Amino acid sequence: MPNPGVLYPKLTVIGCGLIGGSVIRAARQHGVVGEITVADASEAHRARVTELGIAEHVTGDIAEAVKDADLVVIATPVLSVPELASVVIPAMKPGATLTDVGSTKGNVAEAFRAQDLTKIYAIPGHPIAGTEQSGPDAGFAELFENRWTILTPFESEDDHYAAAVAKLSAFWRAFGAQVELMDEKHHDLVLAVVSHLPHLIAYTIVG
Repeated sequence: MPNPGVLYPKLTVIGCGLIGGSVIRAARQHGVVGEITVADASEAHRARVTELGIAEHVTGDIAEAVKDADLVVIATPVLSVPELASVVIPAMKPGATLTDVGSTKGNVAEAFRAQDLTKIYAIPGHPIAGTEQSGPDAGFAELFENRWTILTPFESEDDHYAAAVAKLSAFWRAFGAQVELMDEKHHDLVLAVVSHLPHLIAYTIVG
């Protein structure tokens, strides 16, 4: 994948675990962002991110972290998204893009829609990648190579929203990921079926 250059001058990642840490490292390695801010509720995580030197700014203040960001990535457990969305979305600047990395999309879409989305571009997402590791040290830039990232954009006839989806797709493709667009209900159905396949196969073999 050719390097698209800087897509987002300022990136904020909320939650620096495996996925968040890998997004940061991949974005830096592939040169698709300028400054990086990390927001994390864990004081230990913030201290470690500072030691690692993988971000220009590290804070526990979510609203402060996102106010100047061009792209905000919520990389925390899905159940935390509704509360975070209520803080993040009102604090974001007009024209910025918000996405997440959660494994279910219906509840994330609902949480995003519960806020005023008229000034930003909210695009739920799910990179299908991971390891058993966690924490700021777990991330690595190659995590997304040859993996799928699914984006579940909202229905919109706004050309600016379509451009935001295209830019976010380019962001993930720069990491070596393959990007697929689908609606959130289809995503959750597909992932539910896939997650149950081993059980269904085992049940059939036993039967």
